[in-house]
Formats: sequence, C-alpha cells, structure tokens
Amino acid sequence: MNMLNDYGDIMTVTTIPAGEFKAKCLHVIDDVNKKRQTVLVTKRGKPVAKIIPIQTERKNIFGCMKGTATIKGDLTKPIDLGWEINE
Repeated sequence: MNMLNDYGDIMTVTTIPAGEFKAKCLHVIDDVNKKRQTVLVTKRGKPVAKIIPIQTERKNIFGCMKGTATIKGDLTKPIDLGWEINE
C-alpha cells in the first residue's frame, strides 16, 4: 500500500499484525529507519498504530555554502587587466 507523507512524498506502507509486531518489534523499527517506510500495526484487521520514520530537517538552500569560500583582496577595486577585441 502507498500513502503520501506530510511533504507530499509517496511512501510505502507495510501492514503487520500486532502479535507479529510484538515478536519482531526491534527488527521492525530498524527496518523503518533503514528503508524509510511506514509500518501499519493492525489488531484483528483494524489499524491501531503507525510506525513512521523520523523526517530529517531539509537544509535551506539559502546560505548552504556559507564558510566554503575565502575572499582574497578587495572586491570593489578595479582589476588591471587589458582587454583584447577580436574583429
């Protein structure tokens, strides 16, 4: 089964009975984290819980390169290079 998460991304949902979840709880949680998929826990065929992966914060594109460049010299001073015109 597929569902949309809060960001509008399609996510895969696996259904597991509560008794099986109880027996495999730690393994199921590891799978949720590793595979980034949701697990729906059911009891007598009815959903009772949903195990979802934690969404990591998305990085903001603005300022993401801060601190990766260095300025050498005065940026406002004209450069002393000659220009050639090809005719």
